[in-house]
Amino acid sequence: MKNAKINIRELGLTKQREVVLQVIRNAEKHLTANEVFDRAKQLLPTISFATVYNSLRFLKDAGHIGEISFGNGASRFDALTSRHDHAICTNCGKLVDMEIELPGEIVELATKFSKFKLESIELTLRGLCPECNK
Repeated sequence: MKNAKINIRELGLTKQREVVLQVIRNAEKHLTANEVFDRAKQLLPTISFATVYNSLRFLKDAGHIGEISFGNGASRFDALTSRHDHAICTNCGKLVDMEIELPGEIVELATKFSKFKLESIELTLRGLCPECNK
């Protein structure tokens, strides 16, 4: 389980937020809000989609989860909050974490070409996952 060092109960969250965080931390993949809702509903049948959605925003803003957005697609939520990169399958949508140390030259080149004052940099690889590449 990712980020298992912090006990959820010690965070002082509402029961609903605890359940949402538990769902994300126990997931084997990056879940969409709908998938979080479906799993949370199994643990807490009275939870509403609005509560799940609001809990996701709260947990993200508090730094307990990460949000991954790819253009117009549904955001996915990540238990791993430290800087890391992703690979996404262009066929099935599988999303995996990668911990790659990026050379400083990449940040310098990105700054030079974009003219942005960079706050962060994320690498996203797109291609076929091993299952889809068979």
